[in-house]
Amino acid sequence: MLIVLGLGILWFSGVCAAILDGRRRWVGFASVAAILAAIAALVALGMNVRDEGPQTMTAGGWPSGVGIGLTADMLGVTFALLSLGVLLAALTFEVFNGVRSQSFPALVLLLGAGLTGVFLTADAFNFYVFFEIAMISSYILTGYGDEGRQLRSATIFVIVNLLGSAFFLMGIAALYHQTGRLDMAGIAARVALLNPTSVILSAVLIFTAFGIKLGIFPFHFWLPAVYTGTRPAVAAILSGAVANIGTYGLLRWGGGMLPDELHTAAPMFFALGVISILYGSLQALSRRSVAEVVAYSSIGQVGFILVALAIGGPAGFAAAVLFAIVNAVNKTLLFLSENLRGWLTGFAFAVGAFSVAGVPPAGGFLGKAGLFQVAAQDDNWIVIALVVVGSVLSFIYMFQIYQRRFWTPEVAESANAVASPVSVRAVVVVLAIITLLIGFWPEPVLWVSEQAGQSFATTRP
Repeated sequence: MLIVLGLGILWFSGVCAAILDGRRRWVGFASVAAILAAIAALVALGMNVRDEGPQTMTAGGWPSGVGIGLTADMLGVTFALLSLGVLLAALTFEVFNGVRSQSFPALVLLLGAGLTGVFLTADAFNFYVFFEIAMISSYILTGYGDEGRQLRSATIFVIVNLLGSAFFLMGIAALYHQTGRLDMAGIAARVALLNPTSVILSAVLIFTAFGIKLGIFPFHFWLPAVYTGTRPAVAAILSGAVANIGTYGLLRWGGGMLPDELHTAAPMFFALGVISILYGSLQALSRRSVAEVVAYSSIGQVGFILVALAIGGPAGFAAAVLFAIVNAVNKTLLFLSENLRGWLTGFAFAVGAFSVAGVPPAGGFLGKAGLFQVAAQDDNWIVIALVVVGSVLSFIYMFQIYQRRFWTPEVAESANAVASPVSVRAVVVVLAIITLLIGFWPEPVLWVSEQAGQSFATTRP
């Protein structure tokens, strides 16, 4: 029951919000309450998974293989909670700031339903269905605002991600043709019996689709234009929640269903990860606006996830999950604080900047420390050097943008002359506190990452 409770809350509240005017503050706060209720249901589900192991069910009482199969393990619950946390922060921020479209709260709720379905489904085709529900909501959200640049960003986002969706659907169709199964456990069992070379094309299509969603090099070209062309709340949603589909997809499909193909592609993943880290960092160094720096930084940071996936194994997968968690918090914090004024904003932005750079005690230190530890255990000096170089470059470009934004006299005076509303600034301050709390008390996040990285032991026979 708990598996469908959070999903049902989001669906029902999203449909109800769609017929109301989301610009009314009470509608916005009701939508925030709905996300909180869904988060509470997922927390309870996560506690059951911790105590009893993965939970499974088939919706509607249909036979297995006919109805919508749902499975909750630590990996899926972690990504569902992470994404809903980002949506909660972005929606609360926009409600306090003043919602500009009557459909905004409904779209956020439906996006949350789509993402939750993606992370909890046990069926490949239903994964695609929930995937598309989340993407359609994202397409509309990207155009949220009253400026032409939002429409241009939405157009770019739609075209590129439709291409990714087409690749993904072709990959699923090819796997179905080869295995005759759509349930993930069945696909994993059948793929294990096939000649690996016969599955390569399907794996390439699926991995490419998730690479586009992540915005890694060379699929990065859409990301800066979209992230800088949307409103801060939408940029936070796209970078902190929607991008999780890419990381989760590579983990679930690569680690769970196509592990041999993932191992074969590991050198390519490693090379693309290295290029993404260096390219994103160097581009961020040359940018002057906060949005541009954070957008290109996103390319560099997801490069570390690819490197962790290339290392593979429970330790590598745990490092990838850990990076996904801290990156989502970092990007949400930085995008939301982009245009705010006041010294509290400066404090929150500094915490986010330190976290991206991997400077303790900010939470971003954990991701790079985790990858460093995995590399040290394998005596992989290339990865160790990459972590050091990436951290140094990220510290430089984040320090530069912080200096321009808060230390340059004329800019600093403008930034602090009229402080943003306290309620709006409170959202980013809470995110900054969470970032520090992750650094000061890392055990829960490390435990969740480790457990999520081991989820694949029960996925493939």
